[in-house]
Amino acid sequence: MADHIVPHFQNASGHDSVAIGAREFMCIGAKPPFDHPHIFLDLGDRSEIICPYCSTLYKYDETLQATESSPSDCVWVPEAA
Repeated sequence: MADHIVPHFQNASGHDSVAIGAREFMCIGAKPPFDHPHIFLDLGDRSEIICPYCSTLYKYDETLQATESSPSDCVWVPEAA
């Protein structure tokens, strides 16, 4: 069993970029039911990454927690099964 949940982010509001506090995360594009395949993105040692599906630019911000984003409406929490 995993020791942590991978944070999920979306950009349904169409922001130019989204600051996040996680280096490894899932992009879902928009909120369901308009989401794209949930894909794992890993920043590695980079400070930004572009989602290949929705072209959202994610920027790492060390002042945010792993489950936080700026704008804050870009965090998405999947419902438990």
